[in-house]
Amino acid sequence: MNSFIEEVINQKNLAAADQLVAEDFIEQLPFPGQGPGREGLKFALNSMFIGFPDMTWTVDEQIAEGETVVTRFTWTGTHQGDFMGIPATQKRVEVWGIVIDVIKNNLFSESRIIMDTVGLLKQVGVMA
Repeated sequence: MNSFIEEVINQKNLAAADQLVAEDFIEQLPFPGQGPGREGLKFALNSMFIGFPDMTWTVDEQIAEGETVVTRFTWTGTHQGDFMGIPATQKRVEVWGIVIDVIKNNLFSESRIIMDTVGLLKQVGVMA
């Protein structure tokens, strides 16, 4: 999990996902417009990279049991590009979340991410 966060997300290296994520990856709560599989995950991540090019994720807590890894994280970034139809606001954000991942054959095979989307929308000024 930590290598995925560091290599794919923090280094913005979507190509590294090809070695870390199963081709038939399942996102239980897909990002708007996210298609199936590993390519769908790469689409979702790229959408975040466009909106927040300086985005950095930090692992706050992590628990693993069997094939399941639960990670509590915080990400920060500056809204410098279009994100979910919201034009850049140049506002700095800090967003918390929890992701439950399933690892099979040393690859991410399934994920369910819960993020403070309302907090994100408030920070960029879309919600009061």
